[in-house]
Amino acid sequence: MKKYNRVIALLAATSMTATLMAGCGKTEAPAQTDTPAQTTETTEAAATETTEAAATEEADANLPSLVGVEPDTRLAADAYSELWDVDSYQTESSEVYNRILGEFNEEYQKALATDNIAERYALMGVAEAKLLGSGVFIPLSTRGGNYALRRHIPGSVTNTLWGNDDMRFHNVLATTDFVSADDYIELKSKLNDLRGTGTYQAEAKKYLEEKGYTLTDTFNYPNTSDPKTWDVLATSRAADSEKLVNLYDGLLEYDVENVQQPALAESYEESEDGLTYTFKIREGVKWVDSQGREVADLTADDFVAGMQHMMDAMGGLEYLVQGVIVGADAYINGESTDFSTVGVKAIDDYTLEYTLEQKTPYFLTMLSYGVFAPLSRTYYEGQGGQFGQGTGSGNYGTDPDHIAYCGPFLVTSFTENNSIVMKANPSYWNKDNQNIKTLNWVFEDGTDVTKAYNDCVAGTITSVGLNTSTIESAKADGNFDKYAVVTDTDATTFCGFLNTNRKGFANFNDATVTKSEKTVWDGQRTAIAMQNHNFRLAVVTSLDRASYNAQREGEDLKLNNLRNSYTPGTFVTLPEEVTIDINGTATTFAEGTYFGEIVQAQLDADGIQVKAWDAEAADGVGSSDGYDGWYNPTYAKENLAKAVEELAKQGVEVSKENPIQIDLPYFSGSEVYTNRANVLKQSVETSLDGMVVVNLISCESQDDWLYAGYYPEYGYEMNADMMDVSGWGPDYGDPQTYLDTMLPDYAGYMVKSLGVF
Repeated sequence: MKKYNRVIALLAATSMTATLMAGCGKTEAPAQTDTPAQTTETTEAAATETTEAAATEEADANLPSLVGVEPDTRLAADAYSELWDVDSYQTESSEVYNRILGEFNEEYQKALATDNIAERYALMGVAEAKLLGSGVFIPLSTRGGNYALRRHIPGSVTNTLWGNDDMRFHNVLATTDFVSADDYIELKSKLNDLRGTGTYQAEAKKYLEEKGYTLTDTFNYPNTSDPKTWDVLATSRAADSEKLVNLYDGLLEYDVENVQQPALAESYEESEDGLTYTFKIREGVKWVDSQGREVADLTADDFVAGMQHMMDAMGGLEYLVQGVIVGADAYINGESTDFSTVGVKAIDDYTLEYTLEQKTPYFLTMLSYGVFAPLSRTYYEGQGGQFGQGTGSGNYGTDPDHIAYCGPFLVTSFTENNSIVMKANPSYWNKDNQNIKTLNWVFEDGTDVTKAYNDCVAGTITSVGLNTSTIESAKADGNFDKYAVVTDTDATTFCGFLNTNRKGFANFNDATVTKSEKTVWDGQRTAIAMQNHNFRLAVVTSLDRASYNAQREGEDLKLNNLRNSYTPGTFVTLPEEVTIDINGTATTFAEGTYFGEIVQAQLDADGIQVKAWDAEAADGVGSSDGYDGWYNPTYAKENLAKAVEELAKQGVEVSKENPIQIDLPYFSGSEVYTNRANVLKQSVETSLDGMVVVNLISCESQDDWLYAGYYPEYGYEMNADMMDVSGWGPDYGDPQTYLDTMLPDYAGYMVKSLGVF
C-alpha cells in the first residue's frame, strides 16, 4: 500500500469524529567570476520583471482569501473540521507546499541529480539557503553547550555527528564521584591527542585511577519520555531510539574515538563501481528474550527481515533508503509487493549483500541508524508478526518482553513514567569489553527544575546539565567552581516551526485539554498570513533568541548553543574546487570551503538579512553556532509592512486593533519553559508593534506539550501555529539527511510541522 493511500484512509477515519484531531525525535568568502555585462544584465532584469509580474498576478489569484467571508459567521474552534475536506487534503498540502517551499525543492532536486560530490554539496548549500529564506521555521539551538556536572568522562561515547551510536552506553566510563573540571578538561585534551589510536580508554582509566577516582559499572541516565514502541524498526522518534539502540548491535559501530569498527559484521567489501557492499556476519551471535533465554542464532537473513519489516511498518524513516537501495522505492510505494526485488540479500547464513541504485559515498555512515537494525525473523513470526505491506506486527514491540535482543543490554524492569532498568546481556558477543553492566533510565517529568540536579547530587542520576536555577544551587553547594564544565554541542538542530496550514485546534490523542481559544475566523486569518512569505520572515526575525535561550542556559552561555542554520555550517566541506550559478553569477568555491559559507552566499544574493554563517565565529574558523544571526527587529518590521499590504488584497486586515494571533503551546509545568514562552511572546509582540499577538496555550503536563507538536505523525494533527518542541538530528554524514526531511508528498519527515502532509 502506498503511504499516500494509508494517510488518506486515516484522514477519512478521523473525519468521523466530532472534534478535529490535531497536534513535535542528532570557510572563506567565495570568489565571484564571469560577471555578465551591464547591458545584458539590465535587459535580462527587465525581461525577468515582466515575467515575474505575470507569474505573481497568476499566483495571487490562487492565494487563499477572506474576501466574501462574513466575519459574523464565527464558529467554535472545535467545529473547524467542517471547513476542510479530508479527500482534498493531499491536493491542498501540495498547493501549500509549492507555495512555501517550491523554490527550495526545485534547487534541491538539482543537487540530487549531480554525481559530482563537490557540486552536490554546493547545490545543497543553495537549497538550504532557499529553505532558510522561506521563513517556514527558525533554527533555535543545538544540544550541549551548557554547564554540567559529570560523573562520566569525555570519550564515553562517540561524538560523531550522525546516527544513534552516541546513545550506546555500554562503554561509558563512569565514576562514583564528580569529575573535577580540571580533570575533565585534561581528559578531553587526551582524547583529542589519542583519537584514532584505539588507546584512549585504557589511558583514561589509568589517569582516573592515578587521580583517585573509583570506576563504577552502573550508569543512571535521565529519561523524559518512555518509548511509544519497543520496535526500533517501526519508529522515527529519538525518544524511542535512544533507548532501543542499547538493545541491539548494528553491522558497524563508531567507537569512542569516532572510528567505525566491526560489530555484527566482522568485515565488508565494496565493489569497484561502489554499487555493492558485502558484509561477513559474525558467527555465534545469539538472539535472546528479555529473560536472557536464547531464541535463535543471528544470521544474514535477519538483516533482510529487518529491512523488510522497516519498510512494511512505515515508521517514518523508510525514506532514508529510497533512492539508495535498489527496489526500495518501488516496494515502499506499493508498486512492487515482491521484496526479493529489493537490493538486500542473504547470500548464505553469514554473507549479507546490499545493492545500491547509485554510488552513495555516505552509505557506511547510514549503518549506525535504526533502519539497518536486524530482526530475528523466527522470533518476530512467533509473536504473530507478518511480512508484507498491510500486514501487522502481532505482539512484537508492544513491550520489552515481546522483542528479541542481540545487543549489550536486556530490559529487566519497566515502570511507566518511573524507570527503565537494563542489565548486561550474558550472551552478548562483546561482553568482555563492556564497561557498563547496569543502565538505569530515571524518569524526570520536568515539573521541578531542580529535581534532576538534586537527583544527581544524591547519585540517582550520574550526570546533569545545569539550568538557570540549578546553576545557583550548584554555586551555593560548592559544586560549581570545582566541577562545572561546558559540554560540547552536537549536530541536532531544534527549531521553531510555523504551521502554514493548520487544521487542528485540540490534541489529536483526545486525552488532554490542550486546545486553542481562537475562533475559526481567527484561525483562517492566521493560516492566510502564515502562507505569506514576508509575514513569515517578519515572525522568524522578530525573536530575541539570546534572551529566549538564556532562560535555560543562563546569561553566561546564552549564545553558546544558538544555531543559525538547519544543517550545521561545518557539517561537510568541499572535496575540490567547484563553480556553480548563484542568481545568474558563476561563483567559484575553493576546495575545503565549509557548507555554511555557500549557504550564506546564496542568502546574501537573495537579500535575506539572516546570518546563517559567521566567518569570524569559533575563533576565526567560522561557524553557524554561537551567535544570534536572526534577531533583527528593523528587518522584521520591514517585512511585516510588506505583508500587511499584500494580505489586505486577500481580505485580511492586519493592525494593532486587529492583529494576527499565533498560538504557542508551552509546558506550563516547567518554570524554564514558561519563562522561555513568555520571552518569545514579549519579543515577537514588541518587535512587530503589537500587530502580531502570541497566545500562550498552557500544557500542564509534558505529554500534553509533546502531543501538541512532537508526537503527531501528520500535518493535520499539529495543534499549534508555532511550536518549539521539536528538531532534527542527522542519520548519516551528508547534508541530504537534513534536507530530505523537507521533501513533499509524505517523504519529508519534518514537513508535518509546517501543517502539510
